[in-house]
This record gives sequence, structure tokens and C-alpha cells, in this order.
Amino acid sequence: MEEVTIEELNEVGKDDFVDILGSIYETSPWVAERAFPERPFASADELQQTMARVVREATAEEQLALLRAHPNLGEQTEMTDASEAEQAAAGLDQLTPEQYETFNRLNETYEEQFGFPFIMAVKNQTPAVIREAMERRIEHSESEEFTTALEEVHEIAELRIEELVTG
Repeated sequence: MEEVTIEELNEVGKDDFVDILGSIYETSPWVAERAFPERPFASADELQQTMARVVREATAEEQLALLRAHPNLGEQTEMTDASEAEQAAAGLDQLTPEQYETFNRLNETYEEQFGFPFIMAVKNQTPAVIREAMERRIEHSESEEFTTALEEVHEIAELRIEELVTG
């Protein structure tokens, strides 16, 4: 993603705004579409807070679809460039066969239990830390994990906005 200033985001039309920010929340451009009318934004932080509010105000079905848009961690499958870079930075593209099998097993267990993939902001994390979080969070209740997953989605979005928006 090419960096952009908050001023540039405040000046572009809706289509460009959505093109630029549509993948901040994993393949869910509706978040950017609904944030667009709130312009102008004073800062990247205000933009992130607005996008987070859009998600919080969305229906439970929209939130679930957003969670389901995320790829499984450690899975070698097609994903957005941002997800691929984030997982690679955490070493998830270099798992040993044993680690890969463990991640697959945990991903399957998690998704069967909650109906969406395990989501975690993995920047600056290690495979061991991520695995431990997966094992711990499998013990959550459905409502607790839905909330936790959405919090992680917001953290991922915040990190992506920090990388994208300069100034």
C-alpha cells in the first residue's frame, strides 16, 4: 500500500477513499464506505476511531462476516497483501511441519467452536506466543471470544492505518 496523508484522504472522492481504505478491515470495504461521510478527519487516530465505531454499530451478521473474512493464521492460502505481510513478519510463513500441523489443528478446533477463524494482531509476535493465545482462547465462551476477536480486528486495523496514513 502506498502511503497517504490524512489531508489527501479528506480530499478524495468516495470511490478512491474506499479503494485506499477498503482493506483496512479485511476485505470489508463497507467499513470505509460508512466512514466516508464522517470526513474530514483531523488525524489518523480519528479515522481509526470512526472506522471502529462503524464496526461496533454494524449488525451482528455484518460483524460475523467481517470476522469470517480473515484468513487462518499459519495457513498457506490466498490472503490479502496486508495479511500476508503481517503473518510473514510473525514468522508464520516459516513454520516447521510440526508447527504447521499444530496451527492447522488449533485453527480447525477454534473455527468449529466459534464459527470464524482465530484472529490476532500478530505484529511483533512469535509463533509460540500465537499458539499459546490460540490454546488459551479456545477456552473462552462464545460471546467472550466474539468480543475478543473484534478487539483484535480493531487492533489490526489500527496497525494498518498507522502504516498507511502519514503525517
